[in-house]
Amino acid sequence: MNYKIISDGCCDLSKDIIEKYQLHIIPFYISFDDETYYKEIEEIGIRDVYERMVNNPHVYPKTSLPSVQNYIDAFMPYVNENVPVICICFTPSLSGSYNSACNAREIVCEEHPEAKITVINSEAATVSQGLMVIEAGRMCMDNVPYDTCVRILEEMKKTNRIFFTVGSVDYLKHGGRIGKLAGLATSALSLKPLITLVDGAIEASGIGRSRKKTVLKTISLMEGYFKDKGESMEDYSFAVGYGYDMDEGRAFYDRAAEKIHASAADKDISFIQIGATIAVHTGPHAIGIGIIKQYEHFL
Repeated sequence: MNYKIISDGCCDLSKDIIEKYQLHIIPFYISFDDETYYKEIEEIGIRDVYERMVNNPHVYPKTSLPSVQNYIDAFMPYVNENVPVICICFTPSLSGSYNSACNAREIVCEEHPEAKITVINSEAATVSQGLMVIEAGRMCMDNVPYDTCVRILEEMKKTNRIFFTVGSVDYLKHGGRIGKLAGLATSALSLKPLITLVDGAIEASGIGRSRKKTVLKTISLMEGYFKDKGESMEDYSFAVGYGYDMDEGRAFYDRAAEKIHASAADKDISFIQIGATIAVHTGPHAIGIGIIKQYEHFL
């Protein structure tokens, strides 16, 4: 392996995937009382986070991003071994993690001008960021040169999308992440929002009256993307993301897979529980599907 792929914890990748691609993950922190912060995964499990959110619906947990020092500590072992680094971060429109990584890079490179560190704004989150990190891991394992990998990731990120819905917009409102959904009177009307994460920003993509119909409409949003762009599903990677309800997530996965496999019969589709970093903004009932174009199509 001729370079190292690092990501913040918003990529929501499983331990098996992290080990497979030899990734280095820097966790976020989460707190339920504004005083005690726990490292996601390492000190508090995702299931525990969801249980607390569901059992205490009026308590809004908060996250704290990795510090500049956290990134310095992650970079230095590779700098000392002359291993180049590519660090992929959560969209800065929703978090300061990318800025922390950039500041850490400046500090490290000032003291070690020979260091080769590239920090990339994924313009993504959770499942779509995870897909991008996997593509970076694949390129590293396939011996794609460092500079080519960086170039491809910068081009690739324009193809990432998440089509999703949430239980309500209350968490987005509370966290100040409402963005272009501000005009939707979803709480008052008991409507469910359809949302697309595109270019790192939250976009309103419609509304629905029932949870079941709105969840299925996220698949229609995905199909519409491929139709409008004239793209082939064969060229993309896919990941279904779910929150608290695994049974709902599995049923959604089956419906999404049916649609995808009609166009790309042998396509693998990841099944990922959305992590605490995103859950504190979307609530416990986010569900949707992420996509990104595979690296081979940028060579």
